[in-house]
Amino acid sequence: WDNADFSRGVGTTFYQEFLTLNTAKPPFIRDVEAKVRRYVKSSYSAAWTLKITWVKAPAYTARTDTRRTITYQAVLTTDGFRSYVLMLYQEGGMQWDYTRLTATNVLIGYT
Repeated sequence: WDNADFSRGVGTTFYQEFLTLNTAKPPFIRDVEAKVRRYVKSSYSAAWTLKITWVKAPAYTARTDTRRTITYQAVLTTDGFRSYVLMLYQEGGMQWDYTRLTATNVLIGYT
């Protein structure tokens, strides 16, 4: 996430918090729970979720190219005991030209 460059006024970032402990769950949260259950093969009921969205984010440095942008999300969720992160990218994957980045040893996701 550190290689996105919003300094040229292209793209934006926003977030939405979902407190779902003992409340009705919107479709988005039910989808997150279904993904976690499918990936980790265990029961999961979200108590709190944070969705962060980067919209049309240009790669660093935006001074040289603001045409190739990417929209992606990180969804952090917990049941109070276990926590998960879902990394969601627009269809087609990362659109940045990694050969033009300062460091070319890029990684999508986290370690």
